[in-house]
Amino acid sequence: MQRLKTRPQFQATMSAGTIARTPHFALHRMELVAEVPDMVANPRTGPGSNDPQALFGIGAVRKQAWLGAMVPKRWARRSVTRHTIKRQIYAVSSDYEDALLCASYVVRLRSGFDRKQFVSATSDQLKAAVRKELQQLFATGARRLTQARQTAEAEVDLKKNSPQAIDRKAQEATDSIANQPENQP
Repeated sequence: MQRLKTRPQFQATMSAGTIARTPHFALHRMELVAEVPDMVANPRTGPGSNDPQALFGIGAVRKQAWLGAMVPKRWARRSVTRHTIKRQIYAVSSDYEDALLCASYVVRLRSGFDRKQFVSATSDQLKAAVRKELQQLFATGARRLTQARQTAEAEVDLKKNSPQAIDRKAQEATDSIANQPENQP
């Protein structure tokens, strides 16, 4: 899994929208378009490129998942807490890596954890609460992606088995039989 490093990568991913939310976190996703021959022949990368896809390279790197963690000071004042939350994000995301292919993701802390409940900056209780909520976030995101894939596959199957497609296949079979030369003994 690659990590997002630049501000434009984070901005492009976050502008694509969220796929899952919990009380403290949001999961943003931007699907990366599979590389096509036109992109290789005429790449839109480099200075002046406005294409968000150009931010994520080409080739095998594009087929991997990209992940960034955004933990603002506004919601986690202590740097120790921010780093603890980021470590939890990257640790939990590795469990869901298979479900997160060919897209970039940003996990964003959207509200703070109660400092009265979690007094220590890196208590085991805080780590457990963060981990539990992140697992819930990634499970929801993975479930939505699976449902979307199944819906897309069903639509493709429906198009393949539509009456027009069946008529076209029958016509092609009839034409191939009619165009075969007869073998007479």
